[in-house]
Amino acid sequence: MSAYDTNPFADPVDVNPFQDPSVTQLTHANQGGLDEFNPFSENSRLTNGAQTVPATQPAGPSQPAVLQPSVEPTPQAVASAAQAGLLQQQEELERKAAELERKERELQNNAAAFNPRQNNWPPFPKKCPIKPCFYQDFSADIPADYQRICKMLYYLWMFHSVTLLLNLLACLAWFTDSPQRGVDFGLSILWFILFTPCAFLCWYRPIYKAFRSDSSFSFFVFFFVFFCQIAIYIIQAVGIPGWGDSGWIAALEETRGNWAVSIIMMVVAAFFTLCAVLSLFLLKRVHSLYRRTGASFQRAQEEFSQGILTNRNFQNAAAGAASSAAQGAFRGN
Repeated sequence: MSAYDTNPFADPVDVNPFQDPSVTQLTHANQGGLDEFNPFSENSRLTNGAQTVPATQPAGPSQPAVLQPSVEPTPQAVASAAQAGLLQQQEELERKAAELERKERELQNNAAAFNPRQNNWPPFPKKCPIKPCFYQDFSADIPADYQRICKMLYYLWMFHSVTLLLNLLACLAWFTDSPQRGVDFGLSILWFILFTPCAFLCWYRPIYKAFRSDSSFSFFVFFFVFFCQIAIYIIQAVGIPGWGDSGWIAALEETRGNWAVSIIMMVVAAFFTLCAVLSLFLLKRVHSLYRRTGASFQRAQEEFSQGILTNRNFQNAAAGAASSAAQGAFRGN
């Protein structure tokens, strides 16, 4: 019945929400903590000191940045600096070239010390003061397919040398029978001394190198020189009087005098003719082998250019000319 005792028309009782026991309890607890806190106490200073990290200050006093004024170099200074740089580069290149040359000599000396491929041609005796100049070994240097033709060319050179020696003897016999043939005898000596080593160096060694290393350039050298050699054989076989050759014309002309000398000269003329025929035959054989090797004129040009550019004397001459031109240009400026 107590619920019916309240007057619904009476003024409402003022209710303070902050008077709630839970709120008042928390409020009094926080105030107590704030009242007990003393910022000037020893514990507060220690706690704040441990928690506070002071900012680092620069070691020295700060200074304002200063901009340096830029200075433009003069043309003379630029030229001097460029010349000094070129001279320094030239000295460096010369030093490296000397170092490479020294190493190359050391490698060559080591290779000569351990390489059993000593020069063996011409086969002079060991006591002879003249040493062999070339190395020749068909089985070691020449492929099996080319050994036969290479040996035939070597035998042709030997036959060529013997023919020139017989031509000298025939001209000597001709000179003893006809004293006016002294010019032919003198020229026959010259042909023997000149054509024997020249044939070996100018057409036999190039074809040997061509078969050994498959060099297009060596093939072209052989073809050019050997074609000239065939033309010389034909002229010698003809035997024009006064040219130092015991050919057919000179031998037939001598039949009016001494038959023995004429027969000797005919034998030499037959040898010259045989040399020409054999040369034509071998030239055709070599050309057929050359076409099968895949060599060409363009490849020969590349080998020639590469050989010139890698030549040590050519490199030194080119470097000297370039440095002289550069120094002259800078001195002129």
